Amino acid sequence: MARIQGVDLPRNKKMQYALTALYGVGYTTAKEILTAAGIDWDLNSNDLTDDHAARIRTTIEKNGFKVEGDLRRNVAQNIKRLVDLRTYRGIRHRKKLPVHGQRTRCNARTRKGKAVAIAGKKSIKSMK
Repeated sequence: MARIQGVDLPRNKKMQYALTALYGVGYTTAKEILTAAGIDWDLNSNDLTDDHAARIRTTIEKNGFKVEGDLRRNVAQNIKRLVDLRTYRGIRHRKKLPVHGQRTRCNARTRKGKAVAIAGKKSIKSMK
């Protein structure tokens, strides 16, 4: 099993898809990396040699692709900057609400978390 940038690549997949397991690498970027490294896109990840892995690693570093730890750190710093500046987006991040203008009256469960019951919300039917 090949490790690139500290990540195990999935077994038995074409390299153009296997590289997308790296954080920050999508399909198009994976093809660019493989082309620059001179590796066939259709090469199976099981057939990846140490030489291929080293070429991929050097290509990522040489071409300035931000992946894994560097990219995660960069994203976290950007979010922290927004929160510190108290921008609208920063406040939304701090409150753990949707940031990109989505409505929250309904359909924000992924971001807001599990629904919490409010005490006394249901009214007791008055006796007649």
